[in-house]
Amino acid sequence: MRLKLGRPDLGRYADRFDVPEATGGLSVTFLGVASLLVDDGTTAVLTDGFFSRPPLLRVGLGKVAPDRARIDAALARAGIDRLAAVAPVHTHFDHALDSAVVANLTGADLLGGESTANVGRGHGLATDRIRVLADGETVTYGNLALTFVESHHCPPDRFPGAIETPVVPPVSARAYRCGEAWSILVAHAGGRTALVQGSAGFVPGSLAGRRAEVAYLGVGQLGVQDEDYVRTYWDETVATVGAREVVLVHWDDFFRPLDRPLRALPYLGDDLDVTVRLLDELAHRDGVRVRFPTLWRREDPWS
Repeated sequence: MRLKLGRPDLGRYADRFDVPEATGGLSVTFLGVASLLVDDGTTAVLTDGFFSRPPLLRVGLGKVAPDRARIDAALARAGIDRLAAVAPVHTHFDHALDSAVVANLTGADLLGGESTANVGRGHGLATDRIRVLADGETVTYGNLALTFVESHHCPPDRFPGAIETPVVPPVSARAYRCGEAWSILVAHAGGRTALVQGSAGFVPGSLAGRRAEVAYLGVGQLGVQDEDYVRTYWDETVATVGAREVVLVHWDDFFRPLDRPLRALPYLGDDLDVTVRLLDELAHRDGVRVRFPTLWRREDPWS
């Protein structure tokens, strides 16, 4: 089998970066990978908050640690000075590396399972700012309610297992094991609902009976799965919650800093073109629209 070199050209999807810009009220801002800022102007919560984006060589051969300069720059550009909560979708480094730092800087609670708690403890985050949640639990901040539902990481999980002791960086990227993976359902008191599926994994039936108008759908590594997996993933997430709008996340090359234009992961690690082709077929079947978010822009996927 010939290796497919290069990476997908995002230019072919230029017309898909069309989630409407928010003009007020509830908005979602894409900040790379699965970092999403949900803000209604009064209360704001953030998934992941991964901004350091260390280069591939350091991840593979060295040690990783939060990059305070990159974190500060990202928070400033996104206009984030205060958060109610930071919620990693799982605890691999490309999701949780910066979560405790961001929580500390913004006065937020850090939400998740015991693995997330050990990321917070390793950073020295105050105990009363770390909330360990159970499957199906809902937490409410202002008009925003977040429900955490057990999920799985997309195969293969290169760093599986739980984080059992506090993580004190700099450490090998392997120290950031997957831990508890979550589907996070966001509900606003105004009636808007969304599913944040940060990783392209699922637990069969876990979202049954749940509803969301919009799905922020993680597609990292989805392009190297067989077609049956992709179809089941869609059915267990988008179709199950009844979403009519899908916004794709976790497709960008997370070894590239946020001050440079986003690009797709290389074909050696994923195939975004295959993913979009298959998801378009499923979206056409179900009458769903599939879009890409625009980095840094406050968007209204419900409009």
